Amino acid sequence: MAVPAKKKSRKQPSGSRVAALVMLFLIAIAVGGYVLFSPATKTSVTHGKPELSHVTPGIPDAHIPQAAISEKSAVSPPLHGNQYDYPAPAIHETEKRGSVGGTSGRLAIIIDDMGSRLSEASTLAAIKVPLTFAIIPGLPADKEVAAYAATKNIETMIHIPMQPKGWPAKRLEANGLLVAMSDDDLQNRVAGFIQQFPGAVGVNNHMGSEFTEHEEQMATTLQTLKGKNLFFIDSVTSADSTGLRVAQRIGIRSARRNVFLDNEQERSYILGQLNQAVRLARKNGSAIAICHPHPATIATLAASLPALAGQGVRLVPASQLVR
Repeated sequence: MAVPAKKKSRKQPSGSRVAALVMLFLIAIAVGGYVLFSPATKTSVTHGKPELSHVTPGIPDAHIPQAAISEKSAVSPPLHGNQYDYPAPAIHETEKRGSVGGTSGRLAIIIDDMGSRLSEASTLAAIKVPLTFAIIPGLPADKEVAAYAATKNIETMIHIPMQPKGWPAKRLEANGLLVAMSDDDLQNRVAGFIQQFPGAVGVNNHMGSEFTEHEEQMATTLQTLKGKNLFFIDSVTSADSTGLRVAQRIGIRSARRNVFLDNEQERSYILGQLNQAVRLARKNGSAIAICHPHPATIATLAASLPALAGQGVRLVPASQLVR
C-alpha cells in the first residue's frame, strides 16, 4: 500500500522572509544612529584663543568695577620699572550729588621739598597733569629744577623753611626764618629767596610749626610777598597757625592746605589720602593737597592722577585756588 509523503512544517520560515527581517533590523539601526548622531543635534563649539582686553595702567576700564582707593588690596605689584597698575579713586554716586553746582571740583597738588634732584622733577613732569613744585632754596638742584619746570610749564613756588617747634634740637635749614630774627632780617631773607626764583608765583612754609604761630613775624614775612605780588598757601603744620588770617588781613592772595597725602610712605595710605582730597574737592568745589617727592608717592601719583579728569575732579595749579 502506498504511503503518502508528509507535508513540510509551516512554522519553518522561508529564506526570503528571514532576509526581509534582517533588512528591516538594519534599517532600524541606521535610522536610530542618524537621530542620535546627526550634526543638527550637536552644540556648536568654536575652539579658539581667548579674547584679551587691554587695560592701560592707572586708568580704569569702564566695564571693570573699581575698588575704593583706600583699600590695601588695591595695590598691585610693580610693572615695568616705576609704573604701577593701581586703580584710580572710586567715585560714588552720593559724592557726585554733593558736587558744588553739579560741576567738577578742582584739586591742586603741591609737591613740597623739590630741589634735591632733577630726576624727581622729570618723573613728575612725565605724568602730564597740572602740578605745582614747591622748591626749597639752597638745595643742590634748586635752580636746575626751577628752570626745568619753566620749560615744562609747571608752576613753581618757594618753599620757605621756617622755625619748627623743638628747634634747635629739631633740624632746620640754615637759611630758615627764625622767630628771634628782626623785621629787617626777615624781609631781606624773603626778598633774597624771591630774587633767586623770579619765576615763582607763590610761597608756602616748610616746617614752621613754631614760626607760623607768631602773628607779628608772619605779618612781616607776608608783607614782603605782597610787594612782589606773590600768594601764600599755609601748609598748616600747626593747628594754631596765623598764616591764613594774617594773609587775609593784609590783603594777600592766600589759601590753606586741606590734606597731606604722604605722612606715611605706604601706597595704600597715600591712595586713601588722595581719595579724601578728591571727596573734599567734589564736596567743597576745591581742595589743596600737599605731598613730597618720595618714590612711593611719585609712583602712586603717576598711576592715579591721569584718571581723575573722568571722575568729577579737575587738577589745576595751586595759583587757581588762592583768593
